[in-house]
Amino acid sequence: MDKKVRAVSKPEGKLAVLLPGLGAVSTTLIAGVEMVRQGKGLPVGSLTQMGTARLGKRTDGRTVKLQDLVPLSSLNDVVFGAWDIISENAAQVAERSGVLTKEHQDLVRPAMEKIVPKKGVHNPEFVRRIAANHIKDTKTHRESIEALRQDIRDFKKELGAKRAVMIVCASVETYTGTPAATQSLAALEKALDANDASINPTLLYAYAALKEGVPFANATPNTSVDTPALQELARQENVPVAGRDLKSGQTMMKTVIAPSLKARMLGLEGWFSTNILGNRDGEVLDDPQAFKAKEVTKSGVLDTILQPELYPELYGKVSHKVSIHYYPPRGDAKEGWDNIDIFGWLGYPMQLKINFLCRDSILAAPLVLDIALFLDLAKRLEWKGIQEWMSFYFKSPMAQPGLQPEHDLFIQLTKLKNTLRVVAGEEPITHLGLDYYGDDLPIVK
Repeated sequence: MDKKVRAVSKPEGKLAVLLPGLGAVSTTLIAGVEMVRQGKGLPVGSLTQMGTARLGKRTDGRTVKLQDLVPLSSLNDVVFGAWDIISENAAQVAERSGVLTKEHQDLVRPAMEKIVPKKGVHNPEFVRRIAANHIKDTKTHRESIEALRQDIRDFKKELGAKRAVMIVCASVETYTGTPAATQSLAALEKALDANDASINPTLLYAYAALKEGVPFANATPNTSVDTPALQELARQENVPVAGRDLKSGQTMMKTVIAPSLKARMLGLEGWFSTNILGNRDGEVLDDPQAFKAKEVTKSGVLDTILQPELYPELYGKVSHKVSIHYYPPRGDAKEGWDNIDIFGWLGYPMQLKINFLCRDSILAAPLVLDIALFLDLAKRLEWKGIQEWMSFYFKSPMAQPGLQPEHDLFIQLTKLKNTLRVVAGEEPITHLGLDYYGDDLPIVK
């Protein structure tokens, strides 16, 4: 392999991680980074902080941490800014959310109290279950975009940051499908000028970020850079983008279990998934139109993994049901149940049952950190548009038009690590291994 490596600038100076949505996920992330910096916590769940990659052959004994393989920003250089439609500072949100213990909140309270959100862009037609009290007074889409662009510039100045990335961690918006206004950049520009009612707040944040040259990722199911219009804008502005909707809990398990069923050619009759969740995300998802947006990203993984068009006898008639129920006593401790009806040799039925008692924000926070650091790396590599190599993190990953997105968690991880190996000038790993066996396994006569 040619060892020429694409030049990548070093991550000098501070990196501003800008978060539309200062809720449970964002505050858990911010608190966690602060605790790690204090030596009071481990960044469990973060590939960038704890992950490794093997280099070369197994016999070479070369394994390095990912943060030593490619130049990633140090946690000591990460700073945070946020927007929200509620006026609470990060410490107040963390206390209300109840994700972290009081002991942990007290450790980071001074730093968290300093993080006060800027006023958010709000449209009550898209987020119906939150009583907003901290909203920009802009009247049009163009005014909102200009206000957000100014906020980005102000954040960088206030935080002393040379670079920035934006990751949306806001509430789930009502489902609109893919509006006509998002089918091309020209159509979007006209819709923005006309103050088109189909344009959602998340898309406005994304547009503002791209115009400011800030890499953008969507950790929610909300419409944004998954649209042709913003993908066109991202390429035009030379900005990397990724998304959508974090793959953190129940869907992560689907992308582990479903590949194992297909690998063994076991059939699937039905997959019933339900969740109970009591935090603000659960409250917002209690709105059927908001849940519809979530349902789309949670339900889309099985067909892509199982390929029913290739295996109609095994996966051609799968019944797939997904539901989420708001249950306030559970708080952030989400519980997911899966009943999976499978069949094996000669069609004999079997079942899998999974009960995942997880913590929503604890799972999501390290993913947001990784996405931020990898997007910053992509920007310094001068990459632009869809970052398919980051599919590992998303329920509904993006790919170039005409390409089927990959949902298998382990293929996604291989793609991610091989991308980093190539960036570092190392060989990608195929796991073929025939060369270890010489004449025992000849492949050429």
